[in-house]
Amino acid sequence: MLLHFYEVTTIERPIDMGLGLKKLTPHFGAEVSGVDLTAQVTSAIVDEVKAALDEHSVLVFRDQRFDDDTQTAFSAQWGPLETTVYKREGDGGVPVANITNVDFRTNEIFPPDHPRLKSNSGNEMWHTDSSFKPVPSYCSMLSGREVPPTGGDTQFASCRAAYKAMPEGEQQQLDGLVAEHDYGYSRSLVKGYQAPKETLAEVPPVRHAVIRTNPANGRKNFYTGSHASYIIGWPVGEGRKLLRDLVKKASQPEFVYSHQWQQFDFVIWDNRCVLHRATAYEASRYRRIMHRTTVAGAGPTVDAAGAALAAA
Repeated sequence: MLLHFYEVTTIERPIDMGLGLKKLTPHFGAEVSGVDLTAQVTSAIVDEVKAALDEHSVLVFRDQRFDDDTQTAFSAQWGPLETTVYKREGDGGVPVANITNVDFRTNEIFPPDHPRLKSNSGNEMWHTDSSFKPVPSYCSMLSGREVPPTGGDTQFASCRAAYKAMPEGEQQQLDGLVAEHDYGYSRSLVKGYQAPKETLAEVPPVRHAVIRTNPANGRKNFYTGSHASYIIGWPVGEGRKLLRDLVKKASQPEFVYSHQWQQFDFVIWDNRCVLHRATAYEASRYRRIMHRTTVAGAGPTVDAAGAALAAA
């Protein structure tokens, strides 16, 4: 797929304490400058960055030299943090997910046939983090601790921009629809990989509204991705076709930003309205160590009866 790469343009507006924003694409994304997030930042700055995320959906910060403690501390200022589905040996779910091809016990690259690499390849499908949970996530924060010299980009697709570009009639057809999101379904799409039974038991299928509305600005988007299995009340095949078509709409080149990582980049994205995926790299040759924290969402997107909530 051909992608458009946009140069950073002029500063759009200053924000508190000397921060600046530069748009990354015409539709979404901004690079933020003028702040060290690893230091203790005030609640006022966090609120400014949250407002920028509501507006731009993806925020890029350069040269943020986080360790796990400082990343967790900053992320926790945004709200409760999710814990990982994959549990490290002996310490249960933790707030920092290691997305890597490096074995933390040996500090060596995993062999090509290691199950962890098979699982990681699932991240190359368009998805939104934690849509397989009853309360889907608000946003994710990814720190590039070690990055390969080529490949391993993270691509983002704006479901908000794609929804806005749809004809009104197509938008209305999505109102009130509910989709089942299933971690087991998305992992079944990964060739040569079978998710552990204990992991699947942790995350049974859940239901989410297909249309979500940002509570701060009222902007709407469709909500889909690789975990979205089918539409409730529709024949499975028809529902999956619709969900695939929505992903295709969002991943059109004009609605995609591809982030080419530099070491210590820190990227925050809004899981409520943005899909993302990793691109391939020489995982048997180059180290890639990315640490992610994920802020939990405010609540479910459907009511107790399973109907879509208007302000999901």
